[in-house]
Amino acid sequence: MADVLLAPLGAFVVYLALVAGLSGFGRLLAGPTQQSPLKSSVYAGGEAAPQRPAVPGYRPFFVIALFFAVLHLGVLVLGSSDLSALAGVYLVGLALALVTLILG
Repeated sequence: MADVLLAPLGAFVVYLALVAGLSGFGRLLAGPTQQSPLKSSVYAGGEAAPQRPAVPGYRPFFVIALFFAVLHLGVLVLGSSDLSALAGVYLVGLALALVTLILG
């Protein structure tokens, strides 16, 4: 029995049956549903929903994500290198890339 639970396919089937059973039990506990306009309306804490989008786009996110990606990967490369002149040149290039990302 332990071999079946440790095998990926066996564990998947067991967990799938467990989730299906719990989901069915939850539906029994919930009782019958009745549709109403209040259930399908947007809840905003009692305030009217804003008319304009909250986020103008993903560009600021991508700039920050690229900044941290360059920073973390650069530090990983520097951490795995030795103290040499080439590492210093790499560090200067990394600093220039980060300044370029900050200034846009």
